Amino acid sequence: MTRSATTPRLCLAALGALAAVAAPLAGQEAPADQPTETQLKTADGRDAGTVTFRQAEHGVLVMAKLKNLTPGPHGFHIHETGACTPDFKAAGGHYNPAGSEHGFDGAGGYHVGDMPNIHVGEDGTAMGEFFVPQVSVSGPENDRYPYTLDDADGSAIMVHSGGDDYADMASAGDRVACGVIMPPRG
Repeated sequence: MTRSATTPRLCLAALGALAAVAAPLAGQEAPADQPTETQLKTADGRDAGTVTFRQAEHGVLVMAKLKNLTPGPHGFHIHETGACTPDFKAAGGHYNPAGSEHGFDGAGGYHVGDMPNIHVGEDGTAMGEFFVPQVSVSGPENDRYPYTLDDADGSAIMVHSGGDDYADMASAGDRVACGVIMPPRG
């Protein structure tokens, strides 16, 4: 047998072996350290981009790639409930398991779900990376990560119509884009 005749058979045998190994793995859940990507929608159903949540050593990295938004600063928060429908109010308030005040300038601390504003360019797009300490993407809650986004009622990510002043909770305005990070567990 010549080398050219053997090579295709070896490749097919290798592909068959890979398929046999991969088939049982296909139904398994992704490992806990896999990023969680969330699709956001505007109130009128347009695609507003994605936000990816990746577990880091001391919390969660949040990476946003947004679109179809109005130019300027927008409040950007994790909300307490993994629901965006029937309207964005279904997401509840800011994720605040510690019962703190709102905003980085608040005397009583800030909500776990408070993040810096995201700034949208004239083309309606924005990119940003944020770090949320002491949070896990998918639990369990423990001393190192006392708060999880994957609690019984899940969590959502929200973009507001205006910039957050980091003190007054109403400063960011209406909810203009939402995505479910973790759905509620039934």
